[in-house]
Amino acid sequence: MTRVVLVDDQALVREGIRGLLAVAGFDVVGEAEDGMGAVALIEDTRPDVALIDIRMPRFDGLWALRALKEGGSQVPVLVLTTFDDDEALVRAIQLGARGYLLKDITLAQLTHAVEVLAGGATLFSPAITERVLRAVRSGALLDEASATEPPALTSREREILGLVAQGYGNRRIAEALFLAEGTVKNHLSSTLAKLGARDRTSAVLLAIRAGILG
Repeated sequence: MTRVVLVDDQALVREGIRGLLAVAGFDVVGEAEDGMGAVALIEDTRPDVALIDIRMPRFDGLWALRALKEGGSQVPVLVLTTFDDDEALVRAIQLGARGYLLKDITLAQLTHAVEVLAGGATLFSPAITERVLRAVRSGALLDEASATEPPALTSREREILGLVAQGYGNRRIAEALFLAEGTVKNHLSSTLAKLGARDRTSAVLLAIRAGILG
């Protein structure tokens, strides 16, 4: 069962999301009402996915993302917010968010997003993906890119990385390309090494910035 933590300053929102996730078969292992509580909770419970709001009093979601990144946390964070804010979106991606969705989504979209992040992939809505691409192209996400031209990727590596950028996990990539899942993992490992990327999200951003993708 996928283990999830919820971070939102509104108790009623947490209660509603917790109930929906429980119905969908997820295990909500803890809740926090601000960023400081989120960091402590994530360190204590080590969930599969953390759902974090951006705008919260005292210590907000960006504060939590920064603290988690500095602490070396590997727990994937899905930002779930009512605020359609380009600046917050860019900062969240810079700080390691693996997904970013607005709260007007359906339960099916939410559960799909949690499953995608738990499986090691990233997920952003199509509109948000386009804004991320624009931010990368404009240089707003340069902190993850090197100043030198990255090594060339093979056609298969580019193909797989393109599917990663669309939110595909390893199993779905393997099915789409008629490959063994282990082969996909090997290609991704090679891609990350060539790009000098620490994870899949960084690899996608670096590849976009270098013109290898999109």
